[in-house]
Amino acid sequence: MMPLSMVNEGEPQVIKKVGGKEETRKFLENLGFVQGATVTVVSEIGGNLIVNVKDSRVAIGKDMANRIMV
Repeated sequence: MMPLSMVNEGEPQVIKKVGGKEETRKFLENLGFVQGATVTVVSEIGGNLIVNVKDSRVAIGKDMANRIMV
């Protein structure tokens, strides 16, 4: 397992675990970052990640990406 921030661009990954505080996990779940979902890093701009999750494109900060384990 490794954090989403370490994943290479364009490689689909399956989310194994979402960490952090309860409110952080709920926020990420609402964006589609749930255990078992497929996520792909599209690009990295200034430390922020653009990712595809559940047919949506979402920008998250590196601190959030470090809480998503794949």
